[in-house]
Amino acid sequence: MPAVRGRLTPHAPLAPLVWFKAGGAAEWLFEPADADDLSDFLRALDPAVPVMALGLGSNLIVRDGGVPGVTIRLGKPFATVAPLDAVTLRCGGGASGILVSSTARDAGVAGLEFLRSIPGTVGGFVRMNGGAYGRETADVLVEAEVVLRSGERRTLAARDLGYSYRHSTLPDGAVVIAAIFRGDRGESAAIQAEMDRIAAAREASQPLRSKTGGSTFKNPDGHKAWALVDAAGCRGLRRGDAQVSEKHTNFLLNLGAATSADIEALGEDVRARVKAASGVELEWEIQRVGVASDHGEAA
Repeated sequence: MPAVRGRLTPHAPLAPLVWFKAGGAAEWLFEPADADDLSDFLRALDPAVPVMALGLGSNLIVRDGGVPGVTIRLGKPFATVAPLDAVTLRCGGGASGILVSSTARDAGVAGLEFLRSIPGTVGGFVRMNGGAYGRETADVLVEAEVVLRSGERRTLAARDLGYSYRHSTLPDGAVVIAAIFRGDRGESAAIQAEMDRIAAAREASQPLRSKTGGSTFKNPDGHKAWALVDAAGCRGLRRGDAQVSEKHTNFLLNLGAATSADIEALGEDVRARVKAASGVELEWEIQRVGVASDHGEAA
């Protein structure tokens, strides 16, 4: 491995870092000291070594055999948010949705309240076009600063990211280190009221206090994924300690000792049942990474 100024850890367990609390280890976990440290590291790293960025691990299944290559986690140096003018914020790639929306509220910037409800970081929002409650990242992103797998730093306009529903064309191995979001002028009290409304709706409808991976399947055109899952009789369906949430059927849960293989296989059970019941083929929204263990199979 190239020399770094940050922290580079071999065989780092990833289960404690993801919401499901399951899965294997990273072959290497790199937490860069700053953007230059990240860029220098990637430039010197053998191009054949795979690279994956990890945010809060909220919409992720890490397979039990672990993740080969280098997993990059942006820590405190990248968890910053600062107003640029009356309606724009510069947000570090490691900043949470709560930090972004709260800073926007304090600055009187409306339109970013929906980020309060997405349990992830700016880097994940940009890559996956994260969204909720009728808005998505593509609606507010001006540009993103990324470090490519080659180590090159580049600024990409929102139009360059090929956004569609929960998808971008950001290259594999690229790491989002910052983004500029633009909202509208608003009153802090009204912004807080909207954030409170979103938080209450989320608390009422989602199993937030469970080991979960968030929204499991994308909504197919003309359908709600949760309704298709429910109609297929999957509410409460289990495989080992993996269960379809009874509160919100588009959430999978780890009841305690589920492996990632259990969770992923349960998701495939749900997809098969929905296809048989409705003819609709659900597409995973949760990202599944890594390799299967000797005792499990990857989908």
